[in-house]
Amino acid sequence: MLLKEYRICMPLTVEEYRIGQLYMISKHSHEQSDRGEGVEVVQNEPFEDPAHGQGQFTEKRVYLNSKLPSWARAVVPNIFYVTEKAWNYYPYTITEYTCSFLPKFSIHIETKYEDNKGSNDNIFSESENKDQEREVCFVDIAYDEIPERYYKESEDLRYFKSEKTSRGMLQEGWRDNQEPIMCSYKLVTVKFEVWGLQTRVEQFVHKVVRDVLLLGHRQAFAWVDEWIDMTMDEVREYERTIQEATNEKIGIFPPSISISEMPLSSCTLSGPASAPTTPLCTDAPEFLSVPKDRARKKSAPETLTLPDATTQNHSGVPQGSMLVPVPNQNHSPWPSSDSDQAELGGE
Repeated sequence: MLLKEYRICMPLTVEEYRIGQLYMISKHSHEQSDRGEGVEVVQNEPFEDPAHGQGQFTEKRVYLNSKLPSWARAVVPNIFYVTEKAWNYYPYTITEYTCSFLPKFSIHIETKYEDNKGSNDNIFSESENKDQEREVCFVDIAYDEIPERYYKESEDLRYFKSEKTSRGMLQEGWRDNQEPIMCSYKLVTVKFEVWGLQTRVEQFVHKVVRDVLLLGHRQAFAWVDEWIDMTMDEVREYERTIQEATNEKIGIFPPSISISEMPLSSCTLSGPASAPTTPLCTDAPEFLSVPKDRARKKSAPETLTLPDATTQNHSGVPQGSMLVPVPNQNHSPWPSSDSDQAELGGE
């Protein structure tokens, strides 16, 4: 298990970002979905929790097959997706990513939002992982380097100025004197409990998560003029419309998505109040089994080198057993969720 805390500041208030994160997540997911792959919204319903009160539960399927490196595509089913579940009790959210094909892999993101410049060192004092050693990483949405494939001039916050709020352009050291300012605190736990691969895979996934968080928060402010005047009802309607369009875009035609007016009871979507968990299946469904005659490719991404075959065979770890959503040159591995793409955030 590898635990890191990310702190991402934005020139917004927490109340403003309540609308902004919903808009950003929906638009980002739609942009990143195409040709049968992307984000399918399975469920988006009000949800009431005994400890956190009323919130929103969202379940999504992130289809990733072509975004995987060639060596991973050789051993996974053609129909492959990661399940994202998010519990949004704004300004507190929980997001989990799991994969039934890889029961030993998971990402857990706990998020809190506050109106400060990232100065609260005890914000996760009530978290189950509060005593775990972790690295604190500050993410600068204007000056941290972003992967070239994600860069857009219109989203470069060093030169972007909002017409409606008059905020921007963000100068070097902007966090020291910016008003208003808020911070997204994200406690991210990555688990990949496979001997011989755990450390490298967990470090690699954290790099991917950081890139997604950086992109999502940049876009939330770069698109501020599009959402700043929206009400909650308007952004929920936008969310519903975009979700249906996104599902159609990736070639999935479920019944029309509806955002229910009646909150679901806490027992309907069971899970601990402080950190809901997703039950994991230890075996892949029969229809997802890998064909025995399917050729295995040996190529691997430069950033993640597998142990040689001799070591794997003696250790009992099957070749190709590692699987992590890895972006290619044109796609993001995960769109934002209510907590992270922002959210991975919704953020």
